[in-house]
Amino acid sequence: MKTINSKFGRGLGFILLFLSCLSAQAKQPNIVFILVDDLSKEVFSHSDKINSLITAHGANFDNHLVNLSLCCPSRVTTLRGQYAHNTGIYDNKGVYGGFHKVFKDGLEKSTIATWLQAAGYRTALFGKYLNGYPNKFSGTAYIPPGWSYWVSPNQGNPYSEYDYSLNENGITVSYGAQDSDYLADVLSNHTANFIRNSAANYPNTPFFIYLAPYLPHEPATPPSRYRNDLRSLKAPRPASFNKTSFNEADVSDKPSWVRAKRPLSNADIYYIDRLYRKQRLSMKTIGDMVENLINTLRAVDELDNTYIFFTSDNGYHLGEHRLTAGKNTAYEEDIKIPLVVRGPGIRAGEIVTELTANVDIAPTLAEIAGITPPTFVDGRSLFPFLTGSTPPAWRKALLLEHKAPSITPNPSNGLLEPQDAYDIQATISKFGPVFTGLRTKDNAIGAYGPITYIEYDTGERELYNLWADPLELNNIYLSTSSVLKSKLSEWLASLRHASGKALREAEETSP
Repeated sequence: MKTINSKFGRGLGFILLFLSCLSAQAKQPNIVFILVDDLSKEVFSHSDKINSLITAHGANFDNHLVNLSLCCPSRVTTLRGQYAHNTGIYDNKGVYGGFHKVFKDGLEKSTIATWLQAAGYRTALFGKYLNGYPNKFSGTAYIPPGWSYWVSPNQGNPYSEYDYSLNENGITVSYGAQDSDYLADVLSNHTANFIRNSAANYPNTPFFIYLAPYLPHEPATPPSRYRNDLRSLKAPRPASFNKTSFNEADVSDKPSWVRAKRPLSNADIYYIDRLYRKQRLSMKTIGDMVENLINTLRAVDELDNTYIFFTSDNGYHLGEHRLTAGKNTAYEEDIKIPLVVRGPGIRAGEIVTELTANVDIAPTLAEIAGITPPTFVDGRSLFPFLTGSTPPAWRKALLLEHKAPSITPNPSNGLLEPQDAYDIQATISKFGPVFTGLRTKDNAIGAYGPITYIEYDTGERELYNLWADPLELNNIYLSTSSVLKSKLSEWLASLRHASGKALREAEETSP
C-alpha cells in the first residue's frame, strides 16, 4: 500500500507538472502595437533596423491603407474599428474632431483597450493619444477607460521631443532639454520597464502595449546621436514632383484646389529636402526603439509569445502634385501606409496583397485575444492572413473620406500638432479637399484596377487607373465611359453611410 501511494504520488506530480506546463503555454499572447506619426511607405522602406527585426520575421501587408489621412481620425478608427463617418471624427480639432469631441461623445467607453482589459489583459499606452489630449474638461491627470498603465504627454510641446510633461499614471512629471529627455527614448525606456515589471510581477497575465511616438511628424527632430548623419540627402524626385522644374508639369486635369496652387519655389524645395532628411534620421531613433523592445521581450522570455505590429496613422506627401508637405488627400502617398507584423505562427517573408486598412486593426487584435468585438465595428480581422490563409470573402474596395481641416498655423497649445504647410495651402486656395471616394483592388470592377475614384463636394471628380498610372499624373475621369462612372458612383453611394456587417458586404460587392 505504501508503494502504491508512492507511485500514485509521483504520477500525480507528473500530471500536475504537465497541467502546469499546459497552463503556461495556454497564456494568451501578448500584443505590442507600434503606431508612428506621419510615416510614408517611401521613408519606411529605408528603415533597415525595423525591417530586419520585424518585416523579415513576419508578414508585410503591401496594400494597407487609411480611410482618412489625418492623425486624430485615423487613431480613433484604429482604436474602435470604425470608419470616420461612423465615429464622427474627421479632424484634429474644431467641430469635426480632436480629443475634446471624442471625450464629449463618449467614444472612449468602447475601444480595443476596454475590450482587451475586460478580457484579462494588462493594457498600457506610451506616447501620443489623441490630438488635443488632455483638455480643461478632462484635467491633466485624466486616464481614459481601459488603460491599466498610462504614460502620455499632458503639457509642453512633445512634437519637439523636448520640454514637455508626461502624465505617468496620474502624476505629472516634467522633462527638459537634455539628451536624456528626448521623448522617443523616454517612451522606449518606459516601455521596457513595463515589460520587465509585467514579467516579474504579472507572469500569468498577458499584456497589450500601444506604443505611439511622435516621430517622424514635423519637426521630426532627431536625437543628437544622429544629427550629423545623411548630410547630402535629398527627397525623392518622382515624376509627380520633378516633371518640370520640381512641379508636376500639367495639373489642368486636377481639381480646382490643386490648380489654384502656385508652383513650388526653391524655398519650398529646400524645406522639403530638409524635412525628408529629418524624417529619415528620426526613423533611426524608432529603429532603436524597436530594437530595445525586442531585446527586452527576449530577455524576459516573452518574444515568442508576443505579436508585434508596426504601422503609421497616415502617409505623407513631400512635393508630389505641387503639394508641399502633409497628408489629407486621397493620393497614394497619403493613404498608403506600412503594416508589418511578427509573432507566433506567422511565417517569415509572408506578403499580403489584399486590400487592408487601419479600420481592421481593432478586430484583428480582438481575435488574437480571443474576444468578439462589438457589432458596431466596421473592419474585419486580419488574423487569417497571419496564419497563412486567405478569407473566402474580402473587400474589393475601401471607402475614403475627408472634410476640410481646421487651420491653426501657430497653435498656442503644444499638444495640438503643428499645422502641415499643405493644409494651409489647400485652405487658402478656392476649395479645400472635402471628398468621399473609393480605392479598389485589382480587377475589382471589370478589367479596371486598381482604381482611385474621388467625388468632391464641388462636383469635381478624379479617377486614376493605378496599373497604368501609379503616380496619378493623369485624371481619366472625363475620358472614361459613362458606364464605369455610374458603377463607381453607385458603389461609393452604397458605402458612404453604411456600417457594420452591411458595410462589409457592400465592400465585397461591386456593381
